[in-house]
Amino acid sequence: MSKPLQGRHFITTQEWSTEEIELLLQTSWDLKRKFYRDEPHALLRDKTLFMMFYEQSTRTRNSMEAGMTQLGGHAHFLSPDKLQLSHGETAEDTARVLSRMGHGIAVRNCDWGVGNKFMRSVAEISRVPLINLQCDLYHPCQAVADLMTIREKFRDEVRGRKMTVSWTYAPSYVRPISVPHSEILLMTRFGLDVTLAHPPEFKLKPEILAQAEANAKAAGGEFRIVDDMDAAFEGAHIVYPKSWGCLVHEPDRQAAVKHIDKYPGWIADEKRMALTAPGSIYMHPLPASRGQEVTDGVIDGPHSVVWDEAENRLHTAKGLMALTM
Repeated sequence: MSKPLQGRHFITTQEWSTEEIELLLQTSWDLKRKFYRDEPHALLRDKTLFMMFYEQSTRTRNSMEAGMTQLGGHAHFLSPDKLQLSHGETAEDTARVLSRMGHGIAVRNCDWGVGNKFMRSVAEISRVPLINLQCDLYHPCQAVADLMTIREKFRDEVRGRKMTVSWTYAPSYVRPISVPHSEILLMTRFGLDVTLAHPPEFKLKPEILAQAEANAKAAGGEFRIVDDMDAAFEGAHIVYPKSWGCLVHEPDRQAAVKHIDKYPGWIADEKRMALTAPGSIYMHPLPASRGQEVTDGVIDGPHSVVWDEAENRLHTAKGLMALTM
């Protein structure tokens, strides 16, 4: 296959053109069809992907690992405690070694103020493409799978549809802000009218908001921010309620948890889904905190597309690896 994106890093969708993302989506759909038809598609035979995970993972790890196997290659799962990184070896030296032994490096590091910088330091020295499996600022693999899912559900008629990305209550720990960042950045580029909803303490980074606003203007869409979850759900075709930490407002994690506890009413429930447009869909990157972020009736109900969304992590992971490695 022609590989115009071979060797390209994938750290944020903002660094890829809409045409390049479109190629990724079309490749992912082709590989999804092959998957369901049980057609061989070993496009990466004898190739190796090194995956460095600093956090736990279900969908991300397994989409990459299963995807690499189905493409005919092999993925190595690496945790820092099993690498010399834990004994002081630098990220740059690690990248020098791994990029001489394989064909791609993938990293998940969500440590606030560290993750994205770590990835860029690895990418700068690497001979092979680096794939961002989630950092403190971006989760591009999730956003691309979500766009694929939205376009499947609305048969590519997404321009002008209202998408709400909303904060939700989940008190157990402070979650990264990378998912809402990547959602508002990518969806505004493809013509969706995006509403971001959150309590005052849960703002996103100003530079990301400015990029999303510019994306919407360039695509002829709208981007707005509200502090009312009901208003955000009103008339929405797509709702994406997900918890994230108030790291921009309060980087101290213990103090941040106290802010979460102020807003237990921010939950995706049947009452709020009734405010949405006919045929609306509920999305979540998973895992969802049932009874806190969302009710069982919503996540297991007729609006929910979360399992299709999770499956598309596999197909878009395969498309991304096939094009870049």
